Amino acid sequence: MSALLESYVAGHWFRAEDEGEAVLDATTGEEVARISSRGVDLRAMVEHARTTGGPAVRRMTFHERAGLLKALAKHLGQLKDEFYALSLRTGATQRDSMIDIDGGIGTVFSYASKGTRELPNDTIVLDGAVEGLGRGGTFVGQHVYTSRPGVAVQINAFNFPVWGMLEKLAPAFLAGLPSIVKPASQTAYLTEAVVRRIIESEILPEGSLQLLCGSAGTLLDELGEQDSVAFTGSAHTAEILRNHPSVLHRGVRLGVEADSLNCSILGPDVTTDAPEFDLFVKGVVAEMTVKAGQKCTAIRRAIVPEAMADPVIEAISARLAKVVVGNPADESVRMGALASVGQREEVRKAIEALRNSADIVYGDPERVDVVGADAERGAFISPVLLRAHPGASEPHDVEPFGPVSTVLTYASTDEAIALAARGKGSLVASVVTHDPEVARTVTLGLAPWHGRILVLDRHDAAEAATAGGHGSPLPVLVHGGPGRAGGGEELGGIRGVLHHLQRTAVQASPDMLTAITGRWTTGSQRSVDDVHPFRKSLRDLRIGDSIVSEPRPVTLADIDRFAELTGDTFYAHTDPEAAAANPLFGGIVAHGYLVVSLAAGLFVDPDPGPVLANFGVDNLRFLTPVKADDTIRVTLTVKQITPRSSADYGEVRWDAVVTNQDDAPVATYDVLTLVAKTWDDQGHA
Repeated sequence: MSALLESYVAGHWFRAEDEGEAVLDATTGEEVARISSRGVDLRAMVEHARTTGGPAVRRMTFHERAGLLKALAKHLGQLKDEFYALSLRTGATQRDSMIDIDGGIGTVFSYASKGTRELPNDTIVLDGAVEGLGRGGTFVGQHVYTSRPGVAVQINAFNFPVWGMLEKLAPAFLAGLPSIVKPASQTAYLTEAVVRRIIESEILPEGSLQLLCGSAGTLLDELGEQDSVAFTGSAHTAEILRNHPSVLHRGVRLGVEADSLNCSILGPDVTTDAPEFDLFVKGVVAEMTVKAGQKCTAIRRAIVPEAMADPVIEAISARLAKVVVGNPADESVRMGALASVGQREEVRKAIEALRNSADIVYGDPERVDVVGADAERGAFISPVLLRAHPGASEPHDVEPFGPVSTVLTYASTDEAIALAARGKGSLVASVVTHDPEVARTVTLGLAPWHGRILVLDRHDAAEAATAGGHGSPLPVLVHGGPGRAGGGEELGGIRGVLHHLQRTAVQASPDMLTAITGRWTTGSQRSVDDVHPFRKSLRDLRIGDSIVSEPRPVTLADIDRFAELTGDTFYAHTDPEAAAANPLFGGIVAHGYLVVSLAAGLFVDPDPGPVLANFGVDNLRFLTPVKADDTIRVTLTVKQITPRSSADYGEVRWDAVVTNQDDAPVATYDVLTLVAKTWDDQGHA
């Protein structure tokens, strides 16, 4: 008897109290492992996550969490050979394994990078601008995101045992949540191997990751209002979860990514000799055969113009005929086995249902030639292409979770959009066209029914293929879809992190809001002393440190020289009569960029110091024209300080307000600088 998979529970590896159920090799039918969760203390798992894992993660800033994710991705990247060997046993080819394993590790890298670049080195995220709530400026509001003291339970599908776990784990960890991972039994041995290597590395804090192999049992009974469940799987199981008492009555957040009848639409402009025709055919075949069609994003419906049905079927069939099915260890094999023999029977049942309103035009669900394996002992099935009858309903209702797609025809773009919508909500659609009007019309028609749309033509095809094409969710874009697809969202860059956080509206005085958020708020106190803020290192700078410059007149000679130097001779700066005729100006006015340039000269300290570089400005607005012989001055205030954990400097955001002789603001913006963490009298960082 093979080894019994273990769960990682409350800091220890736990072996179930029974022999468990057999998990079979998808290719050979041999037993790979046994699986059971009998005897697992589910309450202890949840309690350990709440009391040990959660506090440990939330003590860290977003940047510190991102740093651990980067270290984890590097570590897992060194162990890929081990994971690839196990992945073969799931029926995955080398390419399939790359999508799962490398794709998962790449997603962790992506979140590590975005966490460092787009989130503060803090434990709070500010959402939007400060809102004034009173006329006097003493009462303001700010939306903030904070980590919840809960647990993220992740219930994953069998088709992506590595990516499915890591794409949920990374944003949850970045958000400060500990995770309990529950993989699907058919491929849990691969997930268990990855988790075991993560735990052994000790990169993540104890309690931030636990593993449950086997049935989830009463796990959801242990969850409450601060907890969440992310589920990937069937719509049937999703419905059970939606009706669980913890979801209905205790406020558990449930995210679902379920069945999806994705489509690809061939534009009416595409002819057989156009590059887009080949792109469409290749896309359908790839989505039928990669992972043996076991992808929630696979193309189940190929929607084509009526006149193109025969050429499309002929071309797809010709490419499918070249697909070698068999043992994924054989280099000639392009499509491996389904995850299990049981899964093959489910696909055959789905094909039979489709045949109520469609004919098989390629393949035989009961027979397939196999290389390097026994077709019956392994979970092999032929790619199957069907052609729908007019008015067919089954292609819009039945999802064959395998290498199966159905060709449907349309007479107009409106009908194509309507056919796509009959899927009742999907994860992804692709539109293959070289006509911009077709692209706009179809995309806008599909958008309410889809979470992602790929618009493919000859210009983006190469890069789209590198990124994975139709079927590959990307960490920077949302993965999810409305209606039948579950209505949930995952990934989407930082959106995937914010999804786990709690957004709260905070109302307070400017000083209190500054203290709470760690970012200077307009109206808060400023601190002005004898030391120029540019002479202070990051260690010595404080939020609210300010400088008020000396005044400076802006002369007509200044404006003329700036116009000559830059070539910006817009009439408002160079033509007194035309400028006077415009009620916005009423005469010659200074260039906005001249005002900003002069302002820099007023606040910059010229000598070498801890301010290493200016790397930009944000939110620049010109509020009042500066006329010739007006006088300006600048108030510069430290607004936000963000140390970089991987460098000897950090980022400082300065609030800049330029006012005229009447103290009216003429320009406002944020100045962005890099500042050394330390600086001595000899000018050394």
